[in-house]
Amino acid sequence: MRTIFYLIRKEFIQIFRNKFIGRAIFGVPIIQMLILVPAVTFEIRDIKLCIIDRDMSSASRSLISQLEGSKFFRITNSTFSEKEAESLLLKNKCIMVLQIPSDFGKDIGNGKPVKLMSSINAINATTAQLSWAYLNGVLRDYNLDQAKQNINRSAVSAISQIDIRNRYWYNELLNYKFYMLPGILGILVTAIGFLLAGLNLVREKEVGTIEQINVTPVRKHQFIIAKMVPFLLIGLADLVLGLLIGKLAFNIPFEGSIALLFFSASIFLIAVLGFALFISTFSGTQQQFMFIAFFFMIIFILMSGIFTPLESMPWWARKIDLVNPVAYIMKINRMVMLKGSTIHDISRDIYSLIIIAIIFTALAVKRYRKTA
Repeated sequence: MRTIFYLIRKEFIQIFRNKFIGRAIFGVPIIQMLILVPAVTFEIRDIKLCIIDRDMSSASRSLISQLEGSKFFRITNSTFSEKEAESLLLKNKCIMVLQIPSDFGKDIGNGKPVKLMSSINAINATTAQLSWAYLNGVLRDYNLDQAKQNINRSAVSAISQIDIRNRYWYNELLNYKFYMLPGILGILVTAIGFLLAGLNLVREKEVGTIEQINVTPVRKHQFIIAKMVPFLLIGLADLVLGLLIGKLAFNIPFEGSIALLFFSASIFLIAVLGFALFISTFSGTQQQFMFIAFFFMIIFILMSGIFTPLESMPWWARKIDLVNPVAYIMKINRMVMLKGSTIHDISRDIYSLIIIAIIFTALAVKRYRKTA
């Protein structure tokens, strides 16, 4: 134990001797949190809309006014030419074209079904789907307003007896920052632990200082533990910093146990550090390590559920996520912070992280070679 303590002390001295790394450890999290949390969002505002109004009636103007009043749409163009509208779509000057037929107001007044045509730029499938969903919402509200104006009072009283109320749990304001911050925290802790720990070991190989350790009676597990502990503590310190920024800058709620969150983060960091050190044992240079680390980090992060729900992935992708530690911490962070989940609710994810941490750390210890 005394040997590990001195090795850990040596690692801290070596880490903070480099002024750039010392600043980056605490400077990068601040910048990432302040930029990524408000910037990374799937919410779409100011959808550029082109209107082709061939009816020019009070009904069509009412529909256009309702679209203008929506926070999602911004009418940028109005034309009578379908070719001109297609040209605007092609030049990316609008995202959606809505065509209102010439008999729109007449059919609405007679209670006949009306057909509208909407053309949407679907290069970005997510934007297209959300734009279509927002348009459907506006049209649904418009239909309800028209129905209330055309039906008699007895029908109105019958309709009013049905009272439907929606309630959103765990994020009642549908604030996307509340959803993204736990995920950004997971990426932040991953980057600090994964990159810095691996680069630290590979750099010692390049400089040659690791040979001084290899000729000593220090055992392999002692060496790996000493490499992991400093970055484990640094990762937890960055997590504290991220939570403080989330609370002070974005007023992020925290419903669960902070001790449970840090316990889960500690296990996650052990898993990530073990994997990073495992990669660094067969990386001869920092460039080699960065290439391999970049490959795995992209897979881990994009398949973690931060952007795409895990349930939407194909079955083979969900099987791969069984060994993806980032997927577990994303789920744990959101459940603990937003839902207030207890250890019983996330016990399966914690057990999975423990198994992954043991496997990766054991691989790092076994793969490390003490060669003079």
